[in-house]
Amino acid sequence: MERRRLGTNGPELPVVGLGTWLTFDVGSEEQTMADEVVTALLAEGAAVVDSSPMYGRSEAVLGRALDGRREDAFVATKIWTESPEETRGQLEAQLGFYGDRVDLEQVHNLVAWEEHLPWLEAERDAGRIGSLGGTLGRQARFDELARAMRTGRLDAVQVPYNPLEREVEEEILPLAAELGLGVLVMRPLGGDRVQIPAPASRELEPLGVESWAQALLKWSLSDPRITVAIPATTNPEHARENARAGSPLWFDADQRRLVAALARRA
Repeated sequence: MERRRLGTNGPELPVVGLGTWLTFDVGSEEQTMADEVVTALLAEGAAVVDSSPMYGRSEAVLGRALDGRREDAFVATKIWTESPEETRGQLEAQLGFYGDRVDLEQVHNLVAWEEHLPWLEAERDAGRIGSLGGTLGRQARFDELARAMRTGRLDAVQVPYNPLEREVEEEILPLAAELGLGVLVMRPLGGDRVQIPAPASRELEPLGVESWAQALLKWSLSDPRITVAIPATTNPEHARENARAGSPLWFDADQRRLVAALARRA
């Protein structure tokens, strides 16, 4: 699997990881599912796993799935509250879940980001956090994300990017490249917006992909400004299939246009 650097001075990471939104918020009876998904992902050479306090039980479920293999993973999670006291509690819980270290701490939806960054920077300097980032899922606030990026205090951003959500191409991706920031892609499979085109197998065959999900992942990863895509799944075989999309060859401009056209048709 190809590896790309998270920002100018950050670690090199495999380009496909795992998101946990709506998939790992489960009870103990479904912990085995999470364990098997993480096992499949790591076995394919992937490493980035992403969660948030917003995702219910997902952080704790992910932590248990990483038991005994924490060093094989790059944990990206988030701070999500306006309260400084609550954010510190969130970090302490995460340190308990993830072996006393968060590799990438992100301010979720930029909630109170200017208030949080000073103490998060202190935690980074103390070695409990590796890198800092911010996430934003709505175009309406991309101007605020750009302002946060320009402070020079973030190492990475997480944004939606798929053939039907391309607004980040206007300013965010060019700015990330200019500033040397890593870019994590949420919703690379498009969620409910991007359905499986039918029929498409004949048109996808020349792209060298096994599935529509792989086509969508390669679509975003063919942009060299993207560091890692983090699709979510509850299926271990899908986790393996997604990870296999992280190796070249990448799509050229015509192939990306084909995938985008298929997505619009679906």
